[in-house]
Amino acid sequence: MQLIYEKSIPGRRGIKLPTSDVPAASALPQALLRQEAAGLAELSELDLVRHFTNLSRRNFSVDTNFYPLGSCTMKYNAKVLENSAALFAPFHPMTALLPGGEEFCQGTLGMLYDLGQMLSDITGMDEVTTQPLAGAHGEMTGILLIAAYHAAKGNKSKKKYVVVPDSSHGTNPASAAIAGYEIITVPTAPYGDMDLELFKKAMNDEVAAVMMTCPNTLGLFNPHIKEISDIAHSHDALMYYDGANLNAIMGKVKPGDVGFDVVHVNLHKTFGTPHGGGGPGAGPVGVKEVLIPFLPQPRIVMEDDGKLMLENSNPCTIGRTAGFFGNFGVMAKAYAYIIMLGREGLIQVSEQAVLNANYIKERLKPYYDLPYDMTCMHECVFSASRQLKHGVHAIDIAKYLIDRGYHPPTVYFPMIVKDAIMIEPTETESKVTMDEFIEVMIEAAKTAEDNPQALLDAPLTMPISRLDETKAAREQNVCCQW
Repeated sequence: MQLIYEKSIPGRRGIKLPTSDVPAASALPQALLRQEAAGLAELSELDLVRHFTNLSRRNFSVDTNFYPLGSCTMKYNAKVLENSAALFAPFHPMTALLPGGEEFCQGTLGMLYDLGQMLSDITGMDEVTTQPLAGAHGEMTGILLIAAYHAAKGNKSKKKYVVVPDSSHGTNPASAAIAGYEIITVPTAPYGDMDLELFKKAMNDEVAAVMMTCPNTLGLFNPHIKEISDIAHSHDALMYYDGANLNAIMGKVKPGDVGFDVVHVNLHKTFGTPHGGGGPGAGPVGVKEVLIPFLPQPRIVMEDDGKLMLENSNPCTIGRTAGFFGNFGVMAKAYAYIIMLGREGLIQVSEQAVLNANYIKERLKPYYDLPYDMTCMHECVFSASRQLKHGVHAIDIAKYLIDRGYHPPTVYFPMIVKDAIMIEPTETESKVTMDEFIEVMIEAAKTAEDNPQALLDAPLTMPISRLDETKAAREQNVCCQW
């Protein structure tokens, strides 16, 4: 497939702009003026439409195929959510920041305020900021709130460490390190969660926080989570909840009720707004009451008469963490999702997600190794160690699935599982779809024994086949022709 610039023919036009009725500026510095033409592609409107339409047909999405990407929760996104977000399109995000601007956007502020209230209820927190733009950004915001809390108590120099399980998302230790903390990593016990006895030995008064995902990246809920929280609090350490897997426990368990003090929520995963390819995302952060003074500003507060205003007078705030109030469109979709489903609907989401994951786990157990063979939550993690005996790795199975019309599951994560294959079907997939996927996974396992080369050669049906991935990373060619 040609690049758009290679299709350019001098003189072709896709649009004709009317003559400008605005006088040309004459005071711009010469250094700011373009010295030569922009070199844009010259195409007809039809050429342009065909080019981008053909590109879109090569895209893989939840709307086209099953996308069991573990830990990323690639669920179907109801189209009504897009319509809901479009309702707010006419409002400029800076309106509320202008003097008296709150008067003109009570509805917009109301949506954000109500969303914060609902997220507080779902997570068991006391207040939520919607500013963070993604889960990792929410983590960074959360760890800065924790640092501010300890600094306000005069313990900034004393608190040096953040504890994480060895199964954690990589952003957990990264966020803590960026905030200036050293990392203590606790291994996973045979029961699939952070080893409680080793955790007890790791804890001391210099620990600032414990960052955990619950259920964890193995898809397992930690039965000792309340005890872990109590131990952390006994050392004046705060509990941070990585909300990546909240999809599994909505309406069943509130993180705040089991001892967490800070929560980030991946709206783009948990509440059905599209994500992938770098965005869009949103990572609101909820906190317990002791951390409210440190929240980013401006905060949306409700006055006694019900009017919503922006509060900027808190001297303890960590400051603004994002422009405006975050990714507004993503929040509008999440708001509509929560309203549409209601409390009982969100509970059903979690129940169905857990049921689907356990169904796949039980069906595939005879064909793939299951390092932690117990009831999982929303995702299950297999190992391709059995297939390794035939020279087939997890990546080979992933490539084979591409030829069969499925997006591969997450592979090689969590890294504590050898040749991991992490599968998350989400609650939106039917039994028919899962059964078809399971049959292809069984076929891949049998092919690994009978004809491993077929897996090593895959994919054969894509515009780009098997790459030398090391060379591709070091010698990138972003202009390759498809």
